[in-house]
Amino acid sequence: EKNWLQAIREGKQAISNFDYAGPFAEMVLLGNLAVRFPYRRLLWNGEKMIVTNDKDAQAYVMRKYRDGWSL
Repeated sequence: EKNWLQAIREGKQAISNFDYAGPFAEMVLLGNLAVRFPYRRLLWNGEKMIVTNDKDAQAYVMRKYRDGWSL
């Protein structure tokens, strides 16, 4: 947290910048899907951030919002 705030103040890049942290978090979360759905081949569309071949796995990626709510 300290490094992140310092980077903001000084206009520098933080040690764990979003260019690195975003794809890393995506990879870790995909690993969680693989653990939750063992022995299934999950096809991932990185641009759309969706599992293209398994509705059960996709439900963990993005839940369906109730009527009147969106993101």
